[in-house]
Amino acid sequence: MQLGVMVAIQEDVTWDGWLRVVDSAEQLGFESIWTSDHLWTVIPGLVKQSLAMWPALTAAALKTSRARLGQLVSPTTYRHPVELAQNAVALDHLSGGRYILGVGAGWQEREHEAFGFVLPSPGERLARLREALQVIRQLWTGEPVTYAGRFFQLDGAVLRPKPLRPEGVPILIGGGGEQKTLRIVAEFADEWNPGFTDPDGFVRKNRLLADYCREVGRDPRTIKRTLMLTYLIGRNESELREKARRMAAWRGLDPRAVDPDRILEESRRRWMLVGTPREIAAQIRDWEELGVERIMLHMFDLDDLDGLELLANEVVPAVAG
Repeated sequence: MQLGVMVAIQEDVTWDGWLRVVDSAEQLGFESIWTSDHLWTVIPGLVKQSLAMWPALTAAALKTSRARLGQLVSPTTYRHPVELAQNAVALDHLSGGRYILGVGAGWQEREHEAFGFVLPSPGERLARLREALQVIRQLWTGEPVTYAGRFFQLDGAVLRPKPLRPEGVPILIGGGGEQKTLRIVAEFADEWNPGFTDPDGFVRKNRLLADYCREVGRDPRTIKRTLMLTYLIGRNESELREKARRMAAWRGLDPRAVDPDRILEESRRRWMLVGTPREIAAQIRDWEELGVERIMLHMFDLDDLDGLELLANEVVPAVAG
């Protein structure tokens, strides 16, 4: 099992905080470092500052030499495929081939409305995602591309330099739609992240993905299965309760007015990783048995470097290999 660190940079993250986590994740030996791609907070009713994704990933690429990098995920509703293709190649070169392009169909309705972007019907979003992936793959050949699609049109477009590898930059597709999204994953993805799901949902979606892969003549094992999970880790119940209070504050609640035990129970019901290092390692192994190959650990509290060290020192060795 591979473990990465994920930061939702739209949730009041500062540049100092982001770069501190990047440095720590690299030094502690986490396999990968991930960020989100949102223009503002996804927590309703709150106003928070948001870092820009491309500069955040560029800084991470330049400050690291080992960890893989990527985003979960860029929506093709407000990220044009030309923008995605060109920035992906830039990060591919800057990182020495460690970057993974994460894309999806888009979902945050209020965000689209607020910033003047159209959020089409689910079917139209997925058709747009498919076209965007076709455009990206063609642009990475470095040859002139003429494309006449429903959503995107190119006329002799050429993007250079090309990716470092002939097959292009690895693509992660986010989403778990069982009728259309997983078919797109089977056709285009190197990695898959289903979004929020429970174990039964993951098993069902994973089985469907394998079926779709066989329909298009692809070995299902060539797609890496990944999952993003928020974690609450502590050496004992006292530490876990304190982490629960911090989560409440992150959500915009008064940490003095919440019941930390209730937050811990709610987090467990939502399939977050909750507990001591030994308990979290056992939870990760359960996901691994279902077919998950990498977990992106959502670090909501960027000041909790002690928790990150606890994961690196006691959980990573317990689940590695």
